[in-house]
Amino acid sequence: MARWSAIRLLRRAETARAAAFFRPLSTAAARAGKDEGKWKESLEKLRNIGISAHIDSGKTTLTERVLYYTGRIHEIHEVRGRDGVGAKMDSMDLEREKGITIQSAATYCTWNGYQVNIIDTPGHVDFTIEVERALRVLDGAILVLCSVGGVQSQSITVDRQMRRYEVPRLAFINKLDRMGADPWKVLSQARAKLRHHSAAVQVPIGLEEEFQGLIDLVQSKAYYFQGSNGEKVVSADIPSNMEALVAEKRHELIETVSEVDDKLAESFLSDEPVSSDELDMAIRRATIARKFVPVFMGSAFKNKGVQPLLDGVIRYLPCPTEVENYALDQTKNEEKILLSGSPVGPLVALAFKLEEGRFGQLTYLRIYEGIIRKGDFIVNINTGKRIKVPRLVRMHSDEMEDIPEAYAGQIVAVFGVDCASGDTFTDGGVRYTMTSMNVPEPVMSLAVSPVSKDSGGQFSKALNRFQKEDPTFRVGLDPESGQTIISGMGELHLDIYVERIRREYKVDAAVGKPRVNFRETVTQRADFDYLHKKQSGGQGQYGRVTGYIEPLPAGSPAKFEFENMLVGQAIPSNFIPAIEKGFKEAANSGSLIGHPVENIRVVLTDGASHAVDSSELAFKLAAIYAFRQCYSNAKPVILEPVMLVELKVPTEFQGPVTGDINKRKGLILGNEQDGDDTVVLANVPLNNMFGYSTALRSMTQGKGEFTMEYKEHMPVSQEVQLQLINSYKATRIGE
Repeated sequence: MARWSAIRLLRRAETARAAAFFRPLSTAAARAGKDEGKWKESLEKLRNIGISAHIDSGKTTLTERVLYYTGRIHEIHEVRGRDGVGAKMDSMDLEREKGITIQSAATYCTWNGYQVNIIDTPGHVDFTIEVERALRVLDGAILVLCSVGGVQSQSITVDRQMRRYEVPRLAFINKLDRMGADPWKVLSQARAKLRHHSAAVQVPIGLEEEFQGLIDLVQSKAYYFQGSNGEKVVSADIPSNMEALVAEKRHELIETVSEVDDKLAESFLSDEPVSSDELDMAIRRATIARKFVPVFMGSAFKNKGVQPLLDGVIRYLPCPTEVENYALDQTKNEEKILLSGSPVGPLVALAFKLEEGRFGQLTYLRIYEGIIRKGDFIVNINTGKRIKVPRLVRMHSDEMEDIPEAYAGQIVAVFGVDCASGDTFTDGGVRYTMTSMNVPEPVMSLAVSPVSKDSGGQFSKALNRFQKEDPTFRVGLDPESGQTIISGMGELHLDIYVERIRREYKVDAAVGKPRVNFRETVTQRADFDYLHKKQSGGQGQYGRVTGYIEPLPAGSPAKFEFENMLVGQAIPSNFIPAIEKGFKEAANSGSLIGHPVENIRVVLTDGASHAVDSSELAFKLAAIYAFRQCYSNAKPVILEPVMLVELKVPTEFQGPVTGDINKRKGLILGNEQDGDDTVVLANVPLNNMFGYSTALRSMTQGKGEFTMEYKEHMPVSQEVQLQLINSYKATRIGE
């Protein structure tokens, strides 16, 4: 009896385990429901922020001070590294020229009981998926501006990216201790150039050498920073000689916020005094709604103003539940789905950064919904693989803190999960991805090879890593020359990877000329009838193929189709795959310029075989020669990649810029005004876009910017086709 009850208990346990396996959501949801109060409180005390700036605005120095005051590092080192140590964040050797890159993707620190993840916002890649992913992970950002340089070109670019990805932000005017510091000039520049609806929340006490402290306009208090590293913040009354200026600036702040916040507008219009709490809440609402940008001030180098900025991050930037995040449902043709951002629901997490750690690949995950636990099985939606989470850690300086589970809104790292950057993980209950799975085809190629033969290992290691990080970056081999070919989304994209190979892997690479990925296609039907016959003692070769090639109808998903319309046994069926293989191989290289042939349909209608001499090789060769024989009769044309180019230039330069687009055989689709700028949309052949970034800079005094993405392959003009064919023939003769 005892034995049977034990078996019954065992079966019940197995059933429960199976139910938990097939319904991972219900149990997780139930558990999360119980802990609702706990996770809500922990999410409200979480901030995921990025720090962005123009080069040399003091971003590294500010980050160094933030880490010091939050107890993450215990001494301050300067960026210039006079003490031989250098700033904490400047650990890669040449990171300094291009602004900082925080070494770990999410540096975690605590301030007044709140957890702040400072996320690396890559400044280097302009036209790739990587920037998009980093900005997807941010809930808020700090835009650092120099009080002397003001709003510079990179500040405009960074701000535009934040606006595109709807990131709420604070501005921090740095370097108030420098000669010529003028925060009010910078504030008016931010309003004019960045279109910021902004106002100062602080007033500096003195400027340049006399910069002593700050006055908080919300709380109406003065703050001084004492101690060897400014770690003691002392509050005091507002100096009497500044009361009039403070009253004026506070009124301006209330007026600016009330323009975008209805609650504050009521108090302001009825001339009621506005309390500091009311103003505080109104600034928070307007900042999260991206209608207002509060402006903080200070000097990170002189250790002044960093702690109030951290308070501002906590007070005004959103927690993960206050930000709307959308996923794409792969079962419904990438329909947008609003995620709840709570642990109650299916797991949705994005791998946004990969790092080679001591123990293998470290993958940083931002969790958007649900719970992830150590030992759980998760599904990579991009590859379909089911993976167990072997180890879950939270990055804390260089140390890793093992954690049993993580909730929505948090940023964690996992070990031993093989994936690419941008992959989405779920618990298997849903098929959501955080980024589109439609990766554009590369449009430009470069031949690269390591200068020194000894560095081949590092070179291939670099290429493998970059392919994992960026799905738009491809690596292949040129079958004719044996060279390594890298392909990507444009000139700048590939230049950056060549530069990264040199910097991060210390491998000097020799780079060939950029090559546009042309294609060839046919425009009419052409018949073939080819007999391949070879007799040279012993078994010969015999194969005859008859049929025709024709263009595929427009919009067909396949690029090559083979159809067998043979009637009877003129060719034994076991040779048909070899014939298809031969045609496919021939289509890899068209006779015009040696590029692949697309949108072609091959139909086999007849043929002949020999009882002894026919073989797979004979029919494969017959197919290759038949294709070459009829290809020129099908009126082949060359297709070139055409890019959709979006330009944003100040209106005064519109004439020269559109003239230049026409010169490059571009087709202007339209232009519209955006404030002081003109936005021009055009279709331009990629072959005519080489060196365009330099040309645009010189035409617009460095103020214009452009993005381009692949649109489609289009036939080239007759004149261009002749040029391409002649240059191809010349290189063949040269070889």
